[in-house]
Amino acid sequence: MPSAVSRRPVLGALILVALGLGPVMARAETALAAVAANFAETAEALAPLFHQATGHELHLTTGSTGKLYAQIGAGAPFDLLLSADAATPARLLAEGKAVADSGFTYAIGRLTLWSPDPDRIGPDGPAALRDPDLRFVAIANPDLAPYGHAAREVLQELGLWAALQPRIAMGQNIGQAHSMVATGAAELGLVALSAVQSPRNPAQGSRWDVPQALFEPIRQDAVLLNPGADNPAARAFLDFLRGPEAVTVIDAYGYGTGD
Repeated sequence: MPSAVSRRPVLGALILVALGLGPVMARAETALAAVAANFAETAEALAPLFHQATGHELHLTTGSTGKLYAQIGAGAPFDLLLSADAATPARLLAEGKAVADSGFTYAIGRLTLWSPDPDRIGPDGPAALRDPDLRFVAIANPDLAPYGHAAREVLQELGLWAALQPRIAMGQNIGQAHSMVATGAAELGLVALSAVQSPRNPAQGSRWDVPQALFEPIRQDAVLLNPGADNPAARAFLDFLRGPEAVTVIDAYGYGTGD
């Protein structure tokens, strides 16, 4: 007999059937998604579209991938994870905490050199990094954040990593790096294109989108977690995430998409 706190709306489904509102609505369920902070805004845009397409609900919990991983390990009942990297879903699969063969790349992070000053960065982006008057360039911590690791790769490929060491302002994550530039603490930043293109970013400024050839792709992988193995809403959302409607939204928010 289902408990009073069951996530599945059994009583609601019985009422819907009694009222003759149809089998599709009666099967609508809820998926609990753990979402990397950098993808939160995009996930918030996808959730209502998913509901319109399927009738299912998606509830989001956002945070750093590391913290979400720790919560999953402690028994948090998330049905699925949208990670900021590929390593964390792979680790969960190896540890038996995720459903085998359920992982895939849902987004590929894009890196841009950005300034709120519309005249700061021209077509030759690296020239802005070589400006002798540059005080600070913000990046995320390369040892903690995928975007920071990519930023270091870019500066190394450009031959600027050693020269810029005294001028690097380091955030603990990509959000902090973006904030440093937005508030003027750093004139430039190697930040997520998704943050720059966000409607919540008031200053579009100037930017140089870093060519993919300068850094390894920032793969963000999704995986179905064990609590969601029998949850139709969780499986439906992962299918939706790979569909054309979701891909269009993901691209509009500044990400590439996996195969």
